[in-house]
Amino acid sequence: MPDSLRRFKADIFQALAHPTRIAIIELLANGELSAGELIAKLGMEQANVSQHLAVLRTKQLVVNRKAGNQVFYAVRDPIIIKVLALMRRYFQKNLKGALELLNEIDNTPADSGR
Repeated sequence: MPDSLRRFKADIFQALAHPTRIAIIELLANGELSAGELIAKLGMEQANVSQHLAVLRTKQLVVNRKAGNQVFYAVRDPIIIKVLALMRRYFQKNLKGALELLNEIDNTPADSGR
């Protein structure tokens, strides 16, 4: 695999490396929202949300359009929503395995005097 492709992938994951940016993508999964709607749903300051949107725009994960005095955002390519869904499945699978391991440990008799 070319190094440039690895860098591209790393850039995308870097853009998604903040919970707020993931939340924005997830909110946009059902369609475009205005900046005001995103701010309200996230419960965050406008400046903070704007910074996160700028990162997502720079990495071309979201697109925006202006309508009057409002700016609307949408996911550029729905495949990124599938990537996040796969990550959720990966997390759930690994969490399930970790919980099973903890249950095994809890059900193992304690060492007697060692």
